[in-house]
Amino acid sequence: MNYDAEVIEFRVPTENNKTLFICGILPTFSEAYIYESLWNIFSEFGALYWLKVAPNATVALPGFYAIVKFYSAVQAFRAQKATHAKGLFQKSPLKVQLCTRRSSTRFHDVKLLSVSKCQELASYYLGFNGWTSQVITLKNISGSDAGELQVNADSQKPALKYGCVVGLNFPHHGVACRGVGIAEEVFEGSPEEVAMKRGLLPKRARDRAMMDAFGKVLLVVLGNGKVVVDCKLDADDITSDGDLEGMIKVNDVSWGMDEDEDFPDFTLNF
Repeated sequence: MNYDAEVIEFRVPTENNKTLFICGILPTFSEAYIYESLWNIFSEFGALYWLKVAPNATVALPGFYAIVKFYSAVQAFRAQKATHAKGLFQKSPLKVQLCTRRSSTRFHDVKLLSVSKCQELASYYLGFNGWTSQVITLKNISGSDAGELQVNADSQKPALKYGCVVGLNFPHHGVACRGVGIAEEVFEGSPEEVAMKRGLLPKRARDRAMMDAFGKVLLVVLGNGKVVVDCKLDADDITSDGDLEGMIKVNDVSWGMDEDEDFPDFTLNF
């Protein structure tokens, strides 16, 4: 498998060629030890999105299997070739194969990465000093200048809404983009609950704006290992900071997959 370049997006990877299935793991070690060993081994090949270790089905021999998901198909391919039929952390060899998946509509959904995953991926390819973020606008957009609760149109209950605009800058590549996030909460409880949730809404709006901004970023990994950053811009991204004063554009931003969410069933492609 030879690639001149590969595009890495800040989205939950769902492709078959980014997922490895590992079987033949003996019950000699604990599940925690197996997880740590596999993470250390496979993270040497590239950034990992997800790793799962689980006991074999009751009808199979005692032991474990594992699923490893990379952001990069190239790195997954190299990892599979280098680790298949090797013991790695045990004496008997392991089977490491690329996966095929059973049909699942949920699996085909495109989801943005969580904020923490976005930061990890950006730092892996660009370094901690390779990108910066800035909150351009963060304000209450509930429809009241005083920031009081408004009535939600659907539930007819008190609600509060915050909007945020975040800018990402990649100084070594001369590229920048913006993202928008909206967080709304409908209240039913006590004034204490309202106060607590009011404090959380700005962070939720900022996180969603960060996810939206990273969702526009493309990392182009060249064959020589160098990384080029590009952004998918639209007309709303080409706006001066002055034009943003007092204005928020409302977007629907999907959440990333929870880190403990299971993947659908896999079948092996032997």
